[in-house]
This record gives sequence, C-alpha cells and structure tokens, in this order.
Amino acid sequence: MRSDPIGEFVISGHARLEMQRRDVTDGLVQHVVAAPEQRFPVRDGRVVLQSRVTMGRPPKMYLVRVVIDIDRRPAEVVTVYRTTRVNKYWRD
Repeated sequence: MRSDPIGEFVISGHARLEMQRRDVTDGLVQHVVAAPEQRFPVRDGRVVLQSRVTMGRPPKMYLVRVVIDIDRRPAEVVTVYRTTRVNKYWRD
C-alpha cells in the first residue's frame, strides 16, 4: 500500500453533512489528512487516516477518523467522524 502524502482532496457532500453533525471542522480534517498519526487500508483505493485530538470544554481526547478514497484525483473524503473510543480503533 502506498503511503504517499495526500496533497489534494475534496470533501463529498455526505462527509460535509457528517462533519457538521459531528462538529468536525475543515481545518481539523485538513490536519488529519496532512499528518495522520495512523493510516491503514480499508480496501483497494480506500484508506482510513486517524489522529488523536483534544477538544471541547472540558478538554476531552477524541480519535478523529477520515475515510478517504485515494484511487482518484483529487482524492475524495467519504466520511469523517470522531469518537472517544480511542482504544477500539487505535492500532499498535
């Protein structure tokens, strides 16, 4: 699997709705795509990029996961979500 950086990407309409619903900003998605802590394949042409982020009041640790199709140019963000269940998704 290629681990090339993803320079250019678009955000699908579905992903935009989910970002709004889940209170995830464009800047946060850009940060995760530019410098994910972890990257792993879901299937050919699709990867999950994820990073741990502290956010909210009071501050709480979340895992922000970005599902992105890399088999097209530009790459396309399919969906985005955040979860407090870091241990469920984190890979050692």
